[in-house]
Amino acid sequence: MAMTLRLTDDDEKILAELAREEGVSRQEATVRAIREAAARRGHEKAVQDLSLRARTRYADLLDRLAQ
Repeated sequence: MAMTLRLTDDDEKILAELAREEGVSRQEATVRAIREAAARRGHEKAVQDLSLRARTRYADLLDRLAQ
């Protein structure tokens, strides 16, 4: 699917530098950045879910340790 991406001059410079450093096109650098952001969000969600499960499971112990 084709898409037009409008960037500020500063964002364009950042993207060009990122692409240059990675040795890829600006389009590929954009796709990689999107995928990395999605992976990071998925990881953060997994950590939050595991943390909630652990806090629920060990709530009594955590309360006793807090005293």
